[in-house]
Formats: sequence, C-alpha cells, structure tokens
Amino acid sequence: MATAFHELTVSRVEPLTDDSAAVTFEVPDDLRDVFAFEPGESLTLRRVVDGVEHRRSYSICAPAGAAPRIGVREIPGGMFSSWLIREVGPGERIEVAAPSGSFRADPAMAGRHLCIAAGSGVTPMLSIAASVLANPASSVTLLYGNRETTSVMFAEELSDLKNLHGPRFDLVHVLSREPRDVELFSGRLDAARLRRLLPLKVPLGALDHVWLCGPLGLIEDSRAVLAELGVPEDKVHFELFYVDEPPPELHHADRVVEGVTSDVTVVLDGRTTTTPMPRGATVLDSAQAVRSDLPFACKGGVCGTCRAKVVAGDVEMVRNYALEPDEVARQFVLTCQTYPVGDAVTIDFDA
Repeated sequence: MATAFHELTVSRVEPLTDDSAAVTFEVPDDLRDVFAFEPGESLTLRRVVDGVEHRRSYSICAPAGAAPRIGVREIPGGMFSSWLIREVGPGERIEVAAPSGSFRADPAMAGRHLCIAAGSGVTPMLSIAASVLANPASSVTLLYGNRETTSVMFAEELSDLKNLHGPRFDLVHVLSREPRDVELFSGRLDAARLRRLLPLKVPLGALDHVWLCGPLGLIEDSRAVLAELGVPEDKVHFELFYVDEPPPELHHADRVVEGVTSDVTVVLDGRTTTTPMPRGATVLDSAQAVRSDLPFACKGGVCGTCRAKVVAGDVEMVRNYALEPDEVARQFVLTCQTYPVGDAVTIDFDA
C-alpha cells in the first residue's frame, strides 16, 4: 500500500544534548486514530528539497496515548537531522506518515522487560519503558551505553522514570569515555561487558521480552550473548538505527552488466506497472522512476517500509534487518535491498 502523508504542526522542539532534540507534533482531532501509536513504532517524515523527495524514519519517544514525539540525533552533514534540530521550530508544518513498524510492545501484557540501547537507540526504549511500566505488574531493566554524560539523550526523563517507578525500573548507564565509580559501568557496551552485566542485573530465565536498539555491532553482540545465556530467540526483538557498512556484493554480480535488464512488474494499490529495469539497481530505485507512490523510508534494509512479496521470477536480497525468517521463507523481500536476477520478475506490495 502506498504511504499516505499528512501535514502535522510541530508543537515543541526540546534540545536534549548539543546534537540532539525531541520534536513533538500536534495531531488534529480528525487524525487522532491515524496517529495513535504503539510503543516502539516509528514515524516517517517527508521533505522535498530542490525538487527531490527525501524521507527519514524516526522512532517515537513518547508513552502510548501521548502526542507523538520523535528523538533526533544530528548526523554530520545530515540534510534531514540538521534541519529538524537547527531550523525547525513550533508552528512548522511537516509531512508525516502514520506510525509503523514491527518493533512494538503491548503495555496491557504484564511482563519482565530487558532493554539494551546505545546512543540514539534509546528513543524507542523510552516509549516502551514508560508505556509498559504503567502496568504495575511489569518491570524494566535498561542498559544504556554512551560516550559520556553529556551525550546521554533523555537523561532527565529516564531519571524521572526511575524516581516514579523505583525498583520496577532498573537503569544502568555505561559510559565508554568517562570513568564511573563502578568499573563494570566504564567502557563500551560490547559482548564482553554484556556477559558480565546480564547475569548480575537480570533474571534471565524470567524474561518475557528483550528489546535491542542501536548500531549493528551492539545488536549482533547482544543477540550472540543472549543466545549464549539461554534466552530464547523469539523473546528478542531488535531495531537498527543505521548500518555503518556497505551492502554485501551480489552473488550474481557477473550477470549484472550495463545494458542487461529484467522486465519487472510492480503491483501496488491494485495497479500493475511493468517496465524494463537494470539488474544493477534495486527494484525500489528502478521502479520509482515509473511509480512515485512506492512506500519507502530508510533505503538501508532497516525499517521494513518497502516490504513486498516476490510472486514470480528470481531476485536476490543482499541485506535484511527488518523481515522475520518466516516472512523471507514466504518470499517477502525488502525492495530497497533486492535486485532482479531473472528475465521477468513480479513484486506485489499489496500481498
């Protein structure tokens, strides 16, 4: 289904650190249901600069039931993040899509939660923690890694959450470039530190959900250590904020030569479009030339917005951090990471 955008008014921009801010949106009454969100979901923002459309996905950092608010950390030279932090103010109108994403918690279900985050990866954790702790039968442990105290996003809100919920919220700051009184809390939140921290801070056998968010290294280390410690894989949920490495090479790179194309059919909102597409470009990038309504956000294989099903032909997906194994088995792909291989391919966004 094509992504629908709505103009929302910015009601507040709160500086968090020197390079980050929280942006809150005002939602009109007729869009209340559209923008009702579950903790952990994201908002996709759209902006047109010099005639070129740009989209970015940002996690919601507000508790369920509150006005939607996103946390943004500035990327050096970032066209979108610098604009949001340095230029946008109350009253600005921004195009925003409805909340989305499979990384979400159910506050109504009582449980014991473990959250592991680094840097701006704390953004959805704040939403999850504040929401699930509203249930008096739930508890949360948050391990949060940063370089130093001044780089901690939402420091005051996390402290307030600790004061409000006491022993039901265990907050552990780990700083890599600033000494802490406890040696265990000084250094990178890597596999070695997690192996020491987790058995001390969390009753691993009693966990109901584990939430991971941050760069690729943190996700991979956390998943590996949790598996070593016996935490079932189906209890572990993760979301990447970015991938700091190039995509893998195509296995069929020898077949991707200039001039070689595949006839790719795209189905979206019941409309079918077929066009020749180069095998050296992703399905999403190529198809956008003829279907400007295709859904996408990050184009990094992270958010899952461009998910579609391959119903005919051969393709190769080079990166996937958003689809579950059963989705891949059912021929779903991330079109931003998928290349046509066969002579004819059909991709269904409506499936």
